Amino acid sequence: MIRILVVTAVAVEARGLARHLGLGRVRSPSAHRYGGPAIEVVCGGPQARALSGLAPLARDATLVVSAGVCGALAPHLGEGDLVVPEVVLSPGGRRHVVPAAAGLAATGTLLTVADVVETPEEKARLWRQTAALAVDMESSLIIEWAATVGVPAAVVRGIADTAARGVSSMFAAAVDEHGGVRVGRATRMILAQPRALAEALTLRRGTAAALRSVAAALRGLAPAR
Repeated sequence: MIRILVVTAVAVEARGLARHLGLGRVRSPSAHRYGGPAIEVVCGGPQARALSGLAPLARDATLVVSAGVCGALAPHLGEGDLVVPEVVLSPGGRRHVVPAAAGLAATGTLLTVADVVETPEEKARLWRQTAALAVDMESSLIIEWAATVGVPAAVVRGIADTAARGVSSMFAAAVDEHGGVRVGRATRMILAQPRALAEALTLRRGTAAALRSVAAALRGLAPAR
């Protein structure tokens, strides 16, 4: 039986967490699914667009975890820092109180947004308005979805980009609705915009640090054997 179902936004998050947790690929209609005795990791797509087909997996779980990367709004947070919020705000302002997962201390607020936060100035504005520690694009949607299938949800995210650095929307455009990279589009983007390669390498470094932290936290929730 699946004890914990971990839902990421993109394939690189699912693949990275699976590697750190020692999980194998699972043959499934879901292209990005990995599993072990106590935990499964699956990709729910950017902005949680591919969640509809995952309901059978969620119904067999005791906990759904929104996991992966997020962007810092609070200036003191660095790459790889863990964010386990006690409150998640939806794009429409709805407030979700998140139960603490066993062994993890929850603190602060995570803001889910509908659009990529591209500049440090926009991050600063959101921090002043909401006092949220960090921002992502899926967690409130995953929490709401888990509630519809009757399973509690938690959030475990790692900082991939600091408050001093935004993320260009061009990266979101290179990801398909199932979380996979559109290789042709990504290649054209890098060729057309010289800064894209440097930004991609910086984001890759932050993502790697974030996923290491998230995997360590998940390992404490449900050790992979």
